[in-house]
Amino acid sequence: VPMVAPGNVQVHVINSTLAKVHWDPVPLKTVRGHLQGYKVYYWKVQSLSRRSRRHVEKKILTFRGNKTFGMLPGLEPFSSYKLNVRVVNGKGEGPASPDKVFKTPEGVPSSPSFLKITNPTLDSLTLEWGSPTHPNGVLTSYTLKFQPINNTHELGPLVEIRIPANESSLILKNLNYSTRYKFYFNAQTSVGSGSQITEEAVTIMDE
Repeated sequence: VPMVAPGNVQVHVINSTLAKVHWDPVPLKTVRGHLQGYKVYYWKVQSLSRRSRRHVEKKILTFRGNKTFGMLPGLEPFSSYKLNVRVVNGKGEGPASPDKVFKTPEGVPSSPSFLKITNPTLDSLTLEWGSPTHPNGVLTSYTLKFQPINNTHELGPLVEIRIPANESSLILKNLNYSTRYKFYFNAQTSVGSGSQITEEAVTIMDE
């Protein structure tokens, strides 16, 4: 098997899900056989938004021939990763380079995990929601938009409310009685808005 590990391994993080890794080629005489390529082993150490330690699954990408760089796609935003590089010949792979640590930046969050509308009265509705399963960063706020829908399914004026990230419920007051409302709800990180969840609810007709 090859005798030495690739040197000078560098990681360039391109965005929250993509990184580029490059390395110096090993001297050909240390390959001790036919150079087939290089293997990059990489794995997620932890999410930076949650302290959960999961079973670490190592991923391997093989770059054929004498390439000295490769792309690592499909990374998770706002996470800490480690990687190393090994050279491969027909017999197997050589020793690993020292582990290199890199971090991906924040991304936009997934949609809130749920939106529930309860306690209808003549002029109010209570909204409850769950934070996104994948925040992909530090949540900065939620945005709620809502509008009435009349009997011919036309949409009325849209109202927008910014809600602090640490809230998980809201009572909407001063609504019209016996009116159907449509709600659009999403979360934000400093990077931008995530995908929205929608829901409809009706205020009651009379007490």
